[in-house]
Amino acid sequence: MSERIRRVIVVLISLGVLTAIVWGSAPAPNLIVEQPLKNAQTGTGLASTTLETLAVKGRAPKTGYSRDQYGSGWSTINGCDTRTIILNRDLQNPVLDEECRVIGGTLNDTYTGKIIIFSKETAAAIQIDHVVALSDAWQKGAQLLTRQKRIQLANDPIELLAVDGPANQAKGDADAASWLPSNKTFRCQYVARQIAVKQKYSLWVTDAEMTAMKQVLASCPTEGLPTP
Repeated sequence: MSERIRRVIVVLISLGVLTAIVWGSAPAPNLIVEQPLKNAQTGTGLASTTLETLAVKGRAPKTGYSRDQYGSGWSTINGCDTRTIILNRDLQNPVLDEECRVIGGTLNDTYTGKIIIFSKETAAAIQIDHVVALSDAWQKGAQLLTRQKRIQLANDPIELLAVDGPANQAKGDADAASWLPSNKTFRCQYVARQIAVKQKYSLWVTDAEMTAMKQVLASCPTEGLPTP
């Protein structure tokens, strides 16, 4: 096993997102590394209880927003970028090459309920969604954070999901008052994840957003905050 692969494995284990990696190229095409998924919860208690602790305000102006406010693309740690880390976490049987690039796997898409096969040819069909859209976060407190904190937010596993590309595009920068996954069985988890992000980064919600979140959580009163 090369030293580069060893460093990659250490990174993924330390981030708590390494479940099973199959290396797809020489010198170790059959190497399988397994590590249980162990993540501490971002917060404690019920999503509905945490929701009540969030500040309720109107949207701030979008003035000054750009994607660069959250860093220039994905962060990279020892050769693995955030996109790869999230794909490895969310895909079933992910296959990586020695350059820490995902080249295969299967996604059970939470937003649509579809099964999507990942390959080099279909890579664009799967996108990494910021559960709280970055422009929405900007208008609800993120512009008050330091740049380093915003970069952390944009690369935080609790904020990211590998999902169906068209569904992600349809969502755009909408909040829960304007868009929810078509897969209704995932809506409680989706809203709970947004609440966890907003709690962690001191972001607020609008009146309409608060109402929409309460309506979703009414059907799942025991929904807890998610792990990354």
